[in-house]
Amino acid sequence: MDPLITAAARALAAGDPLGALNRVALRDDAPALALRGIAMAQLGDLVRARSLVRRAARAFGPGEALARARCVVAEAEIALVSRDLGWPAKTLDAARAVLEEHGDCLNAALARHIEVRRLLLIGRLDEAERALSAVDPSPFPPASRTAHELVVAGIAMRRLRTAEARAALTLAGHAARHAGIPALTAEVENARRALDTPAARLIADGGERLLLLAEVEALQASDALVVDACRHAVRAPHVVVPLASRPVLFALARALAEAWPGDVPRDTLLVRAFGAKFADESHRARLRVEIGRLRGVLRTVATISATKRGYALAPCGARDVVVLARPIEERHAAVLAFLADGEAWSSSALALALGTSQRTVQRALDQLKAAGKVGSFGHGRARRWITPPVPAFTTTLLLPAPLSLD
Repeated sequence: MDPLITAAARALAAGDPLGALNRVALRDDAPALALRGIAMAQLGDLVRARSLVRRAARAFGPGEALARARCVVAEAEIALVSRDLGWPAKTLDAARAVLEEHGDCLNAALARHIEVRRLLLIGRLDEAERALSAVDPSPFPPASRTAHELVVAGIAMRRLRTAEARAALTLAGHAARHAGIPALTAEVENARRALDTPAARLIADGGERLLLLAEVEALQASDALVVDACRHAVRAPHVVVPLASRPVLFALARALAEAWPGDVPRDTLLVRAFGAKFADESHRARLRVEIGRLRGVLRTVATISATKRGYALAPCGARDVVVLARPIEERHAAVLAFLADGEAWSSSALALALGTSQRTVQRALDQLKAAGKVGSFGHGRARRWITPPVPAFTTTLLLPAPLSLD
């Protein structure tokens, strides 16, 4: 084995990219190109890193399938950090199979973690959990064990299992300190802080207060009727009524929940549901129709009765009615929530993560940029969007994906 290549690899494993570059910066053979690419990725120059890793993959000969597979995994990780979520997952799967075939369990596990992190970003929690269950972390070195526990914690936070998330972060902290890589320790601390910063607002009894993630978990486990403005659903014990595809019904449900135990005037409901500032008989007729539809979808969790001035909501068996909302609510809040992770996103990656069209995301980004809330760099397909995290608030992505029915 080339001693310079070995020394550079050890420097990268210890989190010292400059030490690695000092050994291979002037070399253009395939192993050196691969190590230079990984070093540039650790230094944050992702465009250059990707180019070097691709050159390395092409430079390895046809009999070096293992080395090419490792390059594919490295490129996949660079793509993930670059928020290129459309990077071909089948290519990563094929590389992982080659790594497993050649007994490189560590890099095969890295490929699996990259896959899980991508699924986590786009909200496919069930698939992420299934993929992670196939990984045995016991033989991992400290750095890899840290990455594994961070993924476990990320899924647990999305699932509102805060005790499990804290346990995973504790293990990740121990492993990061053992690895001696400051960047890993900082990543664990950032994840730990997310558990101790406000994740949502509780609106009830005419007032509101901020909730930590553990308090959101406790609220979801209570017998209260929760109108969830983070996931656009209504939840009672053992029952979830999704309303994400029915915005008018959700707007009515939220207005009624915020006023509980009182009623809401019809004119107020017309404004909340339809934006009607000047209501006529057609608006009132439509309101009656939509209230009838809302009665139908909520029949198992609540009743809606007409009053002299409007309508009132009454829970079926639940003790209280509350509204769970994002810490900060504004237009295009979902786009801002993704950008709040501090990474540079493309509009196509945001569209994939949000489950909407790229043109819709682009319009939102243009409006946010005009308001001075986001910035961009690059041009065309290389254009990336970024914004600083909102201080004192955890990203709304820590709230769960669509509520489970159990």
